[in-house]
Amino acid sequence: MSNKPVVIGVAGGSGSGKTSVTRSISQRFTDKTILVIEQDYYYKDQSHLPYEERLSTNYDHPLAFDNDLLIEHVNTLLEQKPVNKPVYDYTRHTRSEEVIRVEPKDVIILEGILILEDQRLLDLMDIKVFVDTDADVRIIRRLLRDIKERGRTIDSVIDQYINVVRPMHLQFVEPTKRYADIIIPEGGQNHVAIDLMATKIQTILNR
Repeated sequence: MSNKPVVIGVAGGSGSGKTSVTRSISQRFTDKTILVIEQDYYYKDQSHLPYEERLSTNYDHPLAFDNDLLIEHVNTLLEQKPVNKPVYDYTRHTRSEEVIRVEPKDVIILEGILILEDQRLLDLMDIKVFVDTDADVRIIRRLLRDIKERGRTIDSVIDQYINVVRPMHLQFVEPTKRYADIIIPEGGQNHVAIDLMATKIQTILNR
């Protein structure tokens, strides 16, 4: 791999379909071509805080993320060197001691709700994408996911959405749409937009 990897940012609100879009694009290429780096893995280490304090962490706020480490890792990958991606332990609300070794690839997709919020990350990206999905669809998806996969109650999900997720989305996530080169409505269901993205990536790789 001689050329500098292509860096793509995929942002959007919780439940917008970012992961579906990323997966759909990735499936059009081989495993050797695309590396996905999820911003969720880069929540700050909170091991220095008492457990009770960690419980009140606002995971939808820009300050929850260790962007310094993420930027360092992206720059290392751009130099064709591997990195140890951190793992976050949601049961302990802090970073796990486990890491995931990842090798550089031709395309690096950075995916997360606030991936377009930090100017330093924007400066590293070749293509910036915002997945734009209506709020009612996003809350339904989040409800279903958190109840099925995380054992949450309906009341707790709705309470968190109204008091944290929605205000953080309006204050921090939605405004980053202005930085996007491409806005994809309805996420993973938008096959035309995903085909266009895949074609664009292939064009860049062929240069």
